[in-house]
Amino acid sequence: MPMTVRDVMSRFVIAVETGASFSDVVNAVCRFNVDAVPVVDQDKCVLGVISDDDLLLKGLGGGRTGDSIFEGAARRRQRRKAMGRTAAEIMTSPAVTVTEDTALRHAAHLMHDNRIRQLPVVDARTGCILGLVRQADLLKVFSRSPEDIRDEVIAMVGPYIRSCTVQVEDGVVSLVGSVDRRSRIAILLDAVWQVDGVVDVEADVSYAEDDLGRTVPPLYI
Repeated sequence: MPMTVRDVMSRFVIAVETGASFSDVVNAVCRFNVDAVPVVDQDKCVLGVISDDDLLLKGLGGGRTGDSIFEGAARRRQRRKAMGRTAAEIMTSPAVTVTEDTALRHAAHLMHDNRIRQLPVVDARTGCILGLVRQADLLKVFSRSPEDIRDEVIAMVGPYIRSCTVQVEDGVVSLVGSVDRRSRIAILLDAVWQVDGVVDVEADVSYAEDDLGRTVPPLYI
């Protein structure tokens, strides 16, 4: 079963409310040595996030008046944050969030696509904050035991392979076996890569029938 945010998240959360001053936010970031803080309302529902990059805009002079009226939307957002005095004025909103049931792979994609280093974990129904998941937390997927990875690989490839031998060492899966049709090899390998903790795949798979329309000898990968 794919690992989820629940498996690696931290339930220790440093958050600020919308009325927190710029200095309050800076003190929270520095005191607890975090990259960002969620901004919450009185019910602890996440409204936005303030990153250390957002705070640094103040020191870059981004809020000075007199800049070109032809600036783009991104530049206007930076100006607003640089001029902000409270968390509500500085934060990026809406926040990119996940729930406890979010797959780690999806959380990793969200961080990469949005260029952020952590995600607030919220209750799926209320939106209230439950914890945080950081990039470093996602690396825990590669600490799975070889036995757990092997068992999941066998379960995943079972429907596609006639016989197989699976070994796992340092996250590298070595798979030897045979399939009835050549087209199943790509499906088989994709299934292996879906297993959390797999670092690489070494496969030696033969096939009985070439259903891809090529007259070639059995393929060994």
